[in-house]
Amino acid sequence: MGIRLGENQYGKAEVRLVRINRDTDVHRIEDVNVTSQLRGDFETVHTRGENASCVATDTQKNTVYALAKQNGGVGAIEDFALLLARHFVDGFEWVTGARQEVQQYEWDRIPTGDGPHDHAFVRRGAETRTTVVTKDGPEEWVLSGFEGLTVLKSTGSEFHGYPKTDYTTLRETKDRILATDVTARWRAIGTNHDWDATYTSVRSLLLETFAVTHSLALQQSLYEMGKAVLEAHDHIAEIRFSMPNKHHFLVDLEPFGLENPNEVFYAADRPYGRIEATVERDDAPPAGRAWDTVPGFV
Repeated sequence: MGIRLGENQYGKAEVRLVRINRDTDVHRIEDVNVTSQLRGDFETVHTRGENASCVATDTQKNTVYALAKQNGGVGAIEDFALLLARHFVDGFEWVTGARQEVQQYEWDRIPTGDGPHDHAFVRRGAETRTTVVTKDGPEEWVLSGFEGLTVLKSTGSEFHGYPKTDYTTLRETKDRILATDVTARWRAIGTNHDWDATYTSVRSLLLETFAVTHSLALQQSLYEMGKAVLEAHDHIAEIRFSMPNKHHFLVDLEPFGLENPNEVFYAADRPYGRIEATVERDDAPPAGRAWDTVPGFV
């Protein structure tokens, strides 16, 4: 029986970087969390502890900070992740691939009587913009997306017609609350795009489609959301979703002599349904290694 080293990668996880742009009296914040991982010829590092080819994780951390300074800031997180991946793969002959994941946290200016404050900010809600850039030799793939976007429809949602078994207690309904935390990632065709404009457009399309779709199931809403994105953006090959069904159950107020015409609900946080699916083009180019080590998606 032979034993050998299999697929591997290593790097520095969750490098927190905050950059303040002080070019004017109106400051701007860039707040990101970067995870850098490298792939390549690291056989002797693992099997003999020889570190001549081991780009230290501390070096990877410092590279994040240095390139943010030299680049004049982070900019679009997709471009920054590509910059990091190319730096490591092109700069070290034994590094053949890289995976750079960036999360971006948004800050809004605090409103005052004189308008938005120049240098005081409040952190936006739980929504986080994300990207995962994978480089394998000359091939490059970009995933953009977000996580933690909480949405809710107070009506315009039904759920009925499902199989009934001895263990089914859920009642059919033609008027329910539909709520979810949307996590979405979409794969670009190519790497030369206006990432910020695309992100803004995709987010808007997803929100609008969720709002206007009369939903017979969360799965249906998910599909319509993905379809709207692909119809509007030819450079997106596919979009993947992970969406929990945040259940809201009508509270029985009859014991208290009260009616409850879909007004008072119990918001259950667990257990919950989780819906995951991909909406893709028939002619989309192969995904290659784009989705490697991206957990939580089909």
